Amino acid sequence: MPDDLFTGLNPAQQRAVQAVDGPVLVLAGPGSGKTRVLTHRVAYLIRALQVDPYQILAVTFTNKAAREMKQRLVHLVGEEAAYALTVGTFHSLCARFLRRDSVHLGRERDFVIYDGDDQERLMRRVVRELNLDEKKYAPRAMLARISSAKNELVGPAEYARLNRTYLDEIVARCYERYQQLLRQSNALDFDDLLVEMVHLFEQHPAVLGHYQRRYAYLLVDEYQDTNRAQYTLVKQLAAQRHNLFAVGDNDQSIYGWRGADIRNILQFEQDYPDAQVILLEQNYRSTQAILDTAQAVIAGGGKQKHRKNLWTDNGSGTKVSLHEGYDQDAEASFVADEIARLVASGEVSYGDCAVMYRVNAQSRALEEAFIQHGLRYQIIGGTRFYDRKEIRDVLAYLRLTANPYDNVALTRVLNWPPRGIGERSEAELTRWANELGVPLYQALREIEVGTSPFAARARSALLGFLANIDQILTMRNSLPLTDLFDAMMICLEVRETLLKEYDSEEAEDRWRNVQELRNVMNEYNHLPLESQLSTFLEEVALVAEVDKLEDKADAVTCITLHQAKGLEYPVVFLVGLEEGLLPHSRSLNEREQVEEERRLLYVGMTRARQRLYLCYAFRRATFGRSNITTRTRFLADIPKELLAQTKQQRKTTAPPAQSSMFTARSTIAGPPPKTAARPPRPAAPSSPTFAPGQHVHHPTFGDGVVVSSRLIENDEEVTVKFADKERRLLASFAKLEHLTG
Repeated sequence: MPDDLFTGLNPAQQRAVQAVDGPVLVLAGPGSGKTRVLTHRVAYLIRALQVDPYQILAVTFTNKAAREMKQRLVHLVGEEAAYALTVGTFHSLCARFLRRDSVHLGRERDFVIYDGDDQERLMRRVVRELNLDEKKYAPRAMLARISSAKNELVGPAEYARLNRTYLDEIVARCYERYQQLLRQSNALDFDDLLVEMVHLFEQHPAVLGHYQRRYAYLLVDEYQDTNRAQYTLVKQLAAQRHNLFAVGDNDQSIYGWRGADIRNILQFEQDYPDAQVILLEQNYRSTQAILDTAQAVIAGGGKQKHRKNLWTDNGSGTKVSLHEGYDQDAEASFVADEIARLVASGEVSYGDCAVMYRVNAQSRALEEAFIQHGLRYQIIGGTRFYDRKEIRDVLAYLRLTANPYDNVALTRVLNWPPRGIGERSEAELTRWANELGVPLYQALREIEVGTSPFAARARSALLGFLANIDQILTMRNSLPLTDLFDAMMICLEVRETLLKEYDSEEAEDRWRNVQELRNVMNEYNHLPLESQLSTFLEEVALVAEVDKLEDKADAVTCITLHQAKGLEYPVVFLVGLEEGLLPHSRSLNEREQVEEERRLLYVGMTRARQRLYLCYAFRRATFGRSNITTRTRFLADIPKELLAQTKQQRKTTAPPAQSSMFTARSTIAGPPPKTAARPPRPAAPSSPTFAPGQHVHHPTFGDGVVVSSRLIENDEEVTVKFADKERRLLASFAKLEHLTG
């Protein structure tokens, strides 16, 4: 037996590598070397047991993972054997198999695979053919529902039988016609690759038998992320020999929203009663302090049959830091300050640090803090806040409000929200404006008062756009910036438009981004009315136009928790650990969804190698209002002795805020969040204690000058100009000191 196959493997990993016959479930904790186990097991089959590589099938979830596995195997078994293996994602493997056997389903082998853009164009045709309102039944939203059905192996006919609402009926009609048009074009979408393969195996046992005989050994990575279609495919292929080697971690199942079914891994032993279960518990990534804290969080979800007890030889390490910021800006400032401190000390580089959050909108405050501190950063797997489509669209309307003759802004939103103005009408408008020698806005005014080259339908749509702009312009000089913004959102029906263009989850995320832009506007309401909009647009432009980072290593990584799975960093900051953000407000009515949010936090925590910071804000601006938050219930599961706690503003735990959308309500599934008793309400001040022009000191923000002060509810709100920016603080929490002399 080749000795090098076990070099560097711990006893549990060696057992997994040598567990050859029958079903095996490897529950691999984060950082436990599961990829090493997978590749060494394949090498063990080939080199020690003389298994023909042609008989081994390894399924991964990403092309990157497949490439990495093959590269490692080249070193272990040689290039010839490595490339004789069948390694790939579910979708790529199904596409390969269908090229060979799709004739059994009455399909040509030269089918095309439609990508997302192809699918959306086809669905747009379906919606129009069925005489449906494209604004009400957005193609993307229809496709999202159809994709969910396909993941559950529900075809058009069954979907029609199961429908309970009028919307379901519409989706069923779109689904049926969509599949007809795909078939006419000899095309499959990505979901069809899985569905058609399942159907092929069900309807043609001889074809299934061919693959069962060929693949004597089946390995599946990330088994906890399989959906119903993928689970069924695996079960079909493994039904004859039962040589299934599944690797996964039920504690890292975080993709339920896209069809992954945690029951697939939890029921493995029911599906295969003779299964061996091997736990990989030695962690090679993190310190014990980080592991103990993460395990306390995951253990709060209740008992499990196979609970892993993660341990490491990396030492105990630094305690996990728990930090409370006053608001999202103070939270972001703390992160930036701490990164700057660590880099200055020589402990780490910028590229060693990552900041993780639940929703993309949280990146806005971080981006601004990093810019103010001069820190290099990169947004991974998403668009920078001010580059997001919905933000650029809304900013274009604000630019038009400041200057209706801004042709670039006008053409950007001429048909957003959709109003039936196509490329031809836009080109004709541009041509006519050039002919008249006037800006586009003036050309629109000319349509209103005289003759024009436009047909009745295009003329009506263009005048509708003009009416929207003029309505907003009438409010420009009479409303504070945030009120102007709110009126504009109503006039343009922005939220309704997003809900029509995207599925509900993506629409709400984009609407949250729009509201985060409104939160920024709050900082300009103290300026003279006539300068609020212009100052806001100027400063946003400066932030948005900071030189974009190239993809270099020496930059702080900003990334969502979902995108961070599989990654690791020496230093990790998790921000926004509050009820309504994590767990997300969408999950609060379902216990299973709350537990998936718990697992998401666990995944984030276990990305850290040396230092982990858990951060939340006492107040957070959401949907235009600053509300007191409740820190996430998951923090209550961590023993206090495991944490090093710091707070910027106060000593007590934040009381629940009944007005906040992030507040836990009586309908929340699972145990209620554990919080300290509400602190006594401060006595109502009779008059302000701070006056404009006074010099004050803040323990975090330093020295500043009072700009204004006003009584608000039972407190005093003080606006202070600090060296970096102007901030509004509550006197009862801010610990402001009067400076004399």
